[in-house]
Amino acid sequence: MPTSRRSRRHQPGHRPLDETRARGGARVEHGPDGEWTVRTVRSADKSYTCPGCRQVIPPGVEHVVAWANDGMFGADAALDARRHWHTACWAARLRRR
Repeated sequence: MPTSRRSRRHQPGHRPLDETRARGGARVEHGPDGEWTVRTVRSADKSYTCPGCRQVIPPGVEHVVAWANDGMFGADAALDARRHWHTACWAARLRRR
């Protein structure tokens, strides 16, 4: 006898929604420097300069992209001002001020 969708949804193999994956890997971080949207980039096709250490993030290196959620000129301008950071530099940004 076939099982209904409703009963399958609650079987032991059911996984709760992963909000980070549902948002395309983006997460919101709160800190004394504001509210940021942060996304992990597993691999990129080009190089970027990290604003934390001013060193190059070469293609293929995992890093984070961050942009302010409370930008003075609105969400579109904040997204345009996003920056690519080494993961460690992003984590240490408040100590470097």
